[in-house]
Amino acid sequence: MNNINQLSKWNRDISRAIAALGGDEFFPRLIEAVNGQVPIDYPQIWLYHRDLPPRALYHQIPPSAIASQIDTYLEGPYREDPFYQASMQQPKSKLYRLSRVTLGNLEQTEYYRQYYADTGTVDEAVYLARLHAGNVINLSMMRLPQHGPFTEEEYENLYLLAEPVSELLKSHTEHDDFAVTNLIQPGIDHQIDLAFRTFGESLLSPREKDVLELMLRGYGTDTSASRLEIAVETVRRHRKSIYRKLDVCSQTDLFSRFLNSMSCLGASAGEDPLKIYMAPR
Repeated sequence: MNNINQLSKWNRDISRAIAALGGDEFFPRLIEAVNGQVPIDYPQIWLYHRDLPPRALYHQIPPSAIASQIDTYLEGPYREDPFYQASMQQPKSKLYRLSRVTLGNLEQTEYYRQYYADTGTVDEAVYLARLHAGNVINLSMMRLPQHGPFTEEEYENLYLLAEPVSELLKSHTEHDDFAVTNLIQPGIDHQIDLAFRTFGESLLSPREKDVLELMLRGYGTDTSASRLEIAVETVRRHRKSIYRKLDVCSQTDLFSRFLNSMSCLGASAGEDPLKIYMAPR
């Protein structure tokens, strides 16, 4: 921001973003304010949970690029993302540069070979803001070949914006609607999903466990057979074995035992809650 016109534009744009805090227009307004100072491509807002996969909260990516930019990323490469790794290490709320977090060795990384090389991106900068419980929200700003990498002057401008952008991102997450939708509910969903995945695993074979999880999720015999690519009769045989090993007589009994064992989920530390529920007291 090296002239009065640029400063005036920033003040106008960021005022609109502040007015939209807690609402659906906040993310596009914030991106508009940053883009008004430094041209950015494919802006994305991500929420990094401590124990859940990343969640794309907002993006301005054309439909033709969503598969390469987001879908592929969520299939697993995010674990090698240097920005994601930095986010899991209690980062400071500030601007992070791709060349700095990779120490200039991006092209030698597995992340580059598995994912980044196919995105068409030539540079990236990210604003990170630390939230409660180890969660992080970020604004990712790409540069495509037509704009080239960020210049040092552009980085200087991005650094100047780092504190207000990070603080506004954090403030937005403190509004009730955002917190309930993105911070509280996913944690509940994660606990339920963990129960589905771990219930009964200490007593069953791996294939029986697969069948049990589909039963708990409401899938019938035919659908379970199709999803597991096994015969219907094999599914029925596994179901009988599951009933016997878990000492239940019906699906109603099975669901009752599942729900009762969820009270032990917190004490199971990611292991089978049924094991604790059925242990002698």
